[in-house]
Amino acid sequence: MDVTIVGCSGSFAGPESPASSYLVQCEHQGRTWSIVLDLGNGALGALQRHIRPYEVDAVLLSHLHVDHYVDLCGLYVMMKYVPGGPGRDVLPTWGPAGTGEHLARVYGSVDVENVFGVFAFHDLSDGAIFRIGPFTVTALRVRHPVEAYGFRVEAEGRTLAYTGDTDLCEALTPLMTGADLVLADAAFVEGRDAVQGIHLTGRRAAQAAVRAGGVRRLMLTHIPAWNDPEQCREQAQQVWSGPVEVAKPGATYQL
Repeated sequence: MDVTIVGCSGSFAGPESPASSYLVQCEHQGRTWSIVLDLGNGALGALQRHIRPYEVDAVLLSHLHVDHYVDLCGLYVMMKYVPGGPGRDVLPTWGPAGTGEHLARVYGSVDVENVFGVFAFHDLSDGAIFRIGPFTVTALRVRHPVEAYGFRVEAEGRTLAYTGDTDLCEALTPLMTGADLVLADAAFVEGRDAVQGIHLTGRRAAQAAVRAGGVRRLMLTHIPAWNDPEQCREQAQQVWSGPVEVAKPGATYQL
């Protein structure tokens, strides 16, 4: 299983990276299967460096803040108007309840736009498990001001845990336990951001990974452009005994 960091800037697109988006790929039955976790602002452009976006097998949206889903509007245009058609039926898309109606309102009008003719929407729920080709995905409700999920993605004996946006919560233990790679929200900084229930810090992300047990690699992501990534990494390193990595836009990691 390969994980490509399409975008990893937190809360808004930064000068070096689009907002959140991760391309996960796996060879299975003679072809490459591809899913996209989140498609935040700026991510659709960067995604095209790696794959034709309308050829992905599914899109999974952790929640409906713009830095995690809004480029689905651009993908709608691409799917609907690409010359010759996208060469496929509707694109399976998982998200919180009402994602389709929400997208249509953001793009223009529920009555006018045919988003349901382009995307096949499936509602997420806490503990839901579903398959996409070789991928088994478990959605776990995490702690954020809106309905939000982390994704545990398993394929070919490897496991990716993606927290989405969250603060410390019980769901992070089953999400992370035994994961080969954890992509952990680290948008907040210890000693500066006191508000609870929105984001992890590097230190809290490391605490969650230690508590879960069996995590092989810890990678911090969703770091806003106004943060110093090294400060976030150092705060995680105070807790995590192994090397703490910081997601790099455009990089591909093999699990």
